[in-house]
Amino acid sequence: MNDDGASLARLVDVMRALLGPEGCPWDKEQTLETLRPYVVEEAHEVVEAIDGGEPEPLREELGDLLFQVVFLSELAAQKRWFGIDDVVRGIAEKMVRRHPWVFGDEKPSGGGAEALARWEAQKSKEKKSAADPADQGKKSRGALGGVPASLPALLRAWRVGEKAAAHGYDWPDSGGVRLKVDEELAELDEAVASGVTERIEHELGDLLFALASYGRKLGVDPEAALRRALDRFSTRFRHAELAAEAAGTELRALDPEALDRLWQEAKRDG
Repeated sequence: MNDDGASLARLVDVMRALLGPEGCPWDKEQTLETLRPYVVEEAHEVVEAIDGGEPEPLREELGDLLFQVVFLSELAAQKRWFGIDDVVRGIAEKMVRRHPWVFGDEKPSGGGAEALARWEAQKSKEKKSAADPADQGKKSRGALGGVPASLPALLRAWRVGEKAAAHGYDWPDSGGVRLKVDEELAELDEAVASGVTERIEHELGDLLFALASYGRKLGVDPEAALRRALDRFSTRFRHAELAAEAAGTELRALDPEALDRLWQEAKRDG
């Protein structure tokens, strides 16, 4: 199996044919802006394929995501901004530059946490050296500026915490953040007792952020954990729903005891 990336040229040729004079009318109508939802959708489908654990769906979804990268690059080339080769060359050079312990003379990195901290330090150094002098008086985006605000909130919480940790702003171990979870939960209870909606929202947000940080310290992706919890709930709910239908009724007509019995049966069945 030849996996040197040479086949990328075939996809570029296909994309150019789609955008050419005899190409697809829909493709030729697209812009960078209209492709935004497809990029997000394809990225999420890759995540679902990863969670599914099967190679063929993952291969297919990675291809769909790669197609979006090539599509956007070709539209950028039409604007004379850059092309696919610039994209590939740029990311390859960045990876080499930001791993001097692999491609340079630095000592090999220790564990993953040390490698991440060194990555962030190298990135920060590059940003400072590349800064436009005319922008030096303006407010910097800072170390957390590279985390997109549009990310799902739990994933954003993970990445914000990860980046802050790479700059030394973190609990020394999971025990500290576990205590923080208790603290935030107590503050949420106080807010609920106050009945002030704005205060409840504030404290609930703090608790969720603390839980995301706890997951990070334990090495568990909170976004993935919540997705799997939702999958389990959905499966069990459907099991209970079907059981109620088989008994000639529906869930809303059952009392709490009957609902709990169906739920326990669903848990036992998977």
